[in-house]
Amino acid sequence: MVQRQRRQAVRPDRDLVIDLARFFCLVLVVVAHTMMVSPVLQPDGTVTSENTLGNQRWFEPVVWVLQVMPLFFVAGGITGLQSWRRLRARGGSAFDYMQARMLRLIRPAAVLLAIMFSGLWAARLAGVDPQVIQLLASGAGMPLWFLAAYLAAQLNLPLLARLHTRAPWLTLATLTALVVAVDCFRGAMPALAYLNMVFLWCAVQQLGFFLADGGPVAPGRPALAAIILGSNLVLGLLVWLGLYSGNMLVNLNPPNLTLLLLGVSQAAALQFLRPLLAGLGSLAWVQGLLGVAGRCSMTVYLWHLPLLAALCGLLLLIGFPQPAGGTAAWWWGRPLVLLGLIGLLLPVLALFGRLEQRPTAPAAARSRPAAAVVTAVVVVYVPVADAALNGLTFGLLGGGAACFVLAVLLLGRIPARFVTDAGSGGSGPPLPRPPLSANVEP
Repeated sequence: MVQRQRRQAVRPDRDLVIDLARFFCLVLVVVAHTMMVSPVLQPDGTVTSENTLGNQRWFEPVVWVLQVMPLFFVAGGITGLQSWRRLRARGGSAFDYMQARMLRLIRPAAVLLAIMFSGLWAARLAGVDPQVIQLLASGAGMPLWFLAAYLAAQLNLPLLARLHTRAPWLTLATLTALVVAVDCFRGAMPALAYLNMVFLWCAVQQLGFFLADGGPVAPGRPALAAIILGSNLVLGLLVWLGLYSGNMLVNLNPPNLTLLLLGVSQAAALQFLRPLLAGLGSLAWVQGLLGVAGRCSMTVYLWHLPLLAALCGLLLLIGFPQPAGGTAAWWWGRPLVLLGLIGLLLPVLALFGRLEQRPTAPAAARSRPAAAVVTAVVVVYVPVADAALNGLTFGLLGGGAACFVLAVLLLGRIPARFVTDAGSGGSGPPLPRPPLSANVEP
């Protein structure tokens, strides 16, 4: 009896396949970034950063397979739709959903930005070269664009879920048409391309809706294999015709149609591999690993690039000899860089990982007024949009930190009904709860 209760405790109402896929994606992203960031001290004393891995010709076909960002959004669509439906069953509103999602994402980000700004301000006063400070500030740029894109998709989820219920194929087709339209006009109006930060990632998120419903990729493995092959053939044809770059890093920000085709392929691959992943996720040690990783994965994602930039900046400041990017010595040093990054992440996780836990009190937390939620959205997106269009600067880092803190104050705590479980009077099945609160889902 005790053994059975213990098994139930480590297997809550979670889809462990999604947790495992997210964990794999996160590890892949962190490892890949350690092989990309390569600061260079120029003869004139300026500091630049090179993408060593991205500049390798052999890496283009590899990144075609390993560009897993669409899979994050597919997974977010699956779990987000399920959470939204449970919340509605308890009487929650779209603004409750938006409030909870934003708190889960921007609380860790607000702390990151505030600490980065304070640390870089102190470095500036200490006389650190402004070029090094800018290098460190730009380290927060990558997590912020993902935060902006993921928030855009998740905040639109209640509306898109309603449209999906009424006309799933028409909704996906409309979003796809908008993506193509933006791609057609982005040459004449480059700023227009950033609209696909919304249209593209919302379309990829819709693929997760279909998986959550057991939709078009529910047929057998031959059909799934055909979808994987077909989407990649279409993608290859578009690249061969010269309509898009074959480098999926180039296609990432701002995103274009190639990422949607990758999303189709990865959504089908997730279903194709589900039996294998389900078997792996049933192992006790894997569940334990996912439990630990799930409590702090957003913190890892937000902090790993700033810490990597800080590590590189420190090595530059102390004059530590660094081999030229892409040389054999540089590649042999990558495992040491990864170990150094992990060493920096561990105390950060100990200090700030708890911010990913539900920001709610034992007592009932009330929903915030719709005006407060909408204001928080605007306050967050002002610095994020500026950073996406003009790049992240030291001053914008400070303004962004202030905006994120203000948004957290506006949002308060997650509404109690969003985390009420079935045993405490809520209607419907419980929402996912720790220890397996994987990635950015509550």
